[in-house]
Amino acid sequence: MGGVKRRDVGHGALAERALVPMVPSIESFPYSIRVVSDILESNGSSSMASVCGSSLALMDAGVPIKRPVAGIAMGLIKEGEDYVVLTDIAGVEDHLGDMDFKVAGTERGITALQMDIKIGGVTFEILRDALSQAHKARSIILGKMSETITGPRAELSQFAPRIETIQIDPSQIGLLIGKGGETIRALSEEFDSQIDVNDDGQVLIYSANGELAEALVERVRMMLKEVEVGDEYLGKVVKTTTFGAFIELSKGTDGLLHISNVSPGQRVDTVEDVLSKGDEVNVRVVEVDRERGRIGLRLSDDPDIAGKSVQELAGAGAGGGKGPRDGARRNGRERSGRASRRAGEREEGRGSGARARRDRDRD
Repeated sequence: MGGVKRRDVGHGALAERALVPMVPSIESFPYSIRVVSDILESNGSSSMASVCGSSLALMDAGVPIKRPVAGIAMGLIKEGEDYVVLTDIAGVEDHLGDMDFKVAGTERGITALQMDIKIGGVTFEILRDALSQAHKARSIILGKMSETITGPRAELSQFAPRIETIQIDPSQIGLLIGKGGETIRALSEEFDSQIDVNDDGQVLIYSANGELAEALVERVRMMLKEVEVGDEYLGKVVKTTTFGAFIELSKGTDGLLHISNVSPGQRVDTVEDVLSKGDEVNVRVVEVDRERGRIGLRLSDDPDIAGKSVQELAGAGAGGGKGPRDGARRNGRERSGRASRRAGEREEGRGSGARARRDRDRD
């Protein structure tokens, strides 16, 4: 095994040029791609074999190339005005012939060309015949390749790491990073992944497998999206009060789970009977009041909201709406009752005093 020679470099450059137009952009597929083609022996075009083999390898690995690429080497034997264009030339035909013309491309067109010529030049007719025969040969090769694999696999190889890209508003970069980087570090540790953020809002997520990458992408999207009625969250209880529990939906965004909804179908005396600070609960947004900055929540498994549409959820309410008013009415009635009792007692007192005076006058 020796080092890479000039011929190897040239053939590799030709194969790369043939494949690059079909490789997805860095925005849609942010991976570094390395393809190795080992040619141990050949009696034909090793560069065109590398084009075909590399195309198959990319599709098998799950790289979403636009279309398969194949290549063919064309030759020429010319005597005077007579000529013959050869398809898929062998070594001896390359050595003794007058032309080595390599053509690579897809079923729709050519992506790379290379010509070695040993005569003064070729006519338009020779070039036309060579390209026409190369197109037919390329179509046959692509057909043979499709018998093995018709297109890129839907998933990357299980041995490949996962890189996901999402675009966020640049104004949300600070929210994703958090104070002193605490938010982005916590996400990286929780999902065992690396997160890079560009100044233009492009977020690159590097994970060991697809499951972690997808879960992290979903977390980031839910964390940064504007809360809407119908959204579901796995939230953490950050505070309990006499009227409910505040649930952290994302960093800096809390919602209220009213005490009447902490245990569906049951009446509880205090929130702490059911929930404690730090508990994680699945909740669904049923109310969003942007003017007052209020978000109303219900438990996701609450039978009163199960299967309801967004419109129906908005009508279901977050609970507690009638409680304060009912309390006010109850307190009003109690105050009225107490006032009535006091008035009655005063009247009764006055009546008792008048009777006592009349009794004294009679005496």
